[in-house]
Amino acid sequence: MTLPLAPFEKILKESGKNIRVSESATKEFVKVVEEISRGIGSEAAVLARHASRKTILDTDIQLASKRKT
Repeated sequence: MTLPLAPFEKILKESGKNIRVSESATKEFVKVVEEISRGIGSEAAVLARHASRKTILDTDIQLASKRKT
């Protein structure tokens, strides 16, 4: 899955005033965010299954993101 670049370029640009972002930097940022997101998603699925649910809830995402950092 490849996410659109524009929103991620915007995030990077908002991180610093008057800064340009190369396309390769944006692509690398997307790859890193996708990898982190997959990890959080997998952990959230484990938490949902542990709670005997088939649905991932926002609380699963919150807990998974805390456990992954």
